[in-house]
Amino acid sequence: MPQYAVLIFTPTTVDTEQPGPTEGDVHGAYANELIESGAMVAAFALRPAATATSIRRDGESDGPFIDAPEVVAGFYVIEASDLDAAREIAGRNPILEQGGGVEVRPVEGGFIVDRAPGA
Repeated sequence: MPQYAVLIFTPTTVDTEQPGPTEGDVHGAYANELIESGAMVAAFALRPAATATSIRRDGESDGPFIDAPEVVAGFYVIEASDLDAAREIAGRNPILEQGGGVEVRPVEGGFIVDRAPGA
């Protein structure tokens, strides 16, 4: 089945704050829904953009790669029958109700290394 990456964007003003318990619960419930449906392949939440370091051809700079009103807060990979089904799944992401957005892209290929955390 085709796989799709779903990038989760949040406004930069929200990116610096810790999510409240209600927001975390809503995102957890959504993730569990995807796991139970068999759509979820992998999911990763990212630390705030202020902790990012960008590396460019001419050297290193602090902060996110571009100065934008939104930053990537996380991403997940799902399996769906086609792009329309992937868009429907991604369109239920709670970030849309919290002022953010999602981007859906077909996965060309890749892998996940199976090893213990911190190993």
